[in-house]
Amino acid sequence: MGPRDKLLAGMARQLGRPHGPAGHVVARMLNRANRGPVTAAVDALAVRPGETTLDIGFGGGLGLDLLLRASAGGTVHGAEISETALARARRSFPKNLDAGRLVLHQAGMAELPLEDGAIDAAITVSTVYFIAALGPAFAEVRRVLAAGGRFVAGIADPEAMKAMPFTAHGFRLRPPEEVERALADAGLEVRRHDRLGDGPRAFHLLVAGR
Repeated sequence: MGPRDKLLAGMARQLGRPHGPAGHVVARMLNRANRGPVTAAVDALAVRPGETTLDIGFGGGLGLDLLLRASAGGTVHGAEISETALARARRSFPKNLDAGRLVLHQAGMAELPLEDGAIDAAITVSTVYFIAALGPAFAEVRRVLAAGGRFVAGIADPEAMKAMPFTAHGFRLRPPEEVERALADAGLEVRRHDRLGDGPRAFHLLVAGR
């Protein structure tokens, strides 16, 4: 592997799991780059005050902040595999953690340490590229969702992602239709397919429910 490929592979690993000093930079970058999709995902949930919500793979923590605001009085859970991202969230939300309004878990989508039916609404944005098997992961989301619960999965268009050279290193670029089928197979009904932006390469929000 040449120097360029090593650099791109390192970037891909950081995006999938921010770590070390560079991971803190990546976390801030994720907040900026994903602000539009994460905000739209939270809006699509239509969170009500007092509901219990979940951000899976919260990265820089923007989704946690938005869910805390939207669910006034409710509890927000954050699941993340990156210890660097978890440490950043602990520093960013100490009052909410102390008050029990925010609960953090070091966990991936397929192994959520939550009770059955504990969550009213959940989001995950730009995480499915790093999940080998969508079926077990989405089945786990369904398990933790309450009856009538909502789930929004956000993914960039795969053709647009292919144009980014780092995605050749470990990213799984799936068309939205494949993700929709995986949601349906897991028992989650896809109720809307929203697109952010114009043209065929817009960002996709798959709005599902139990």
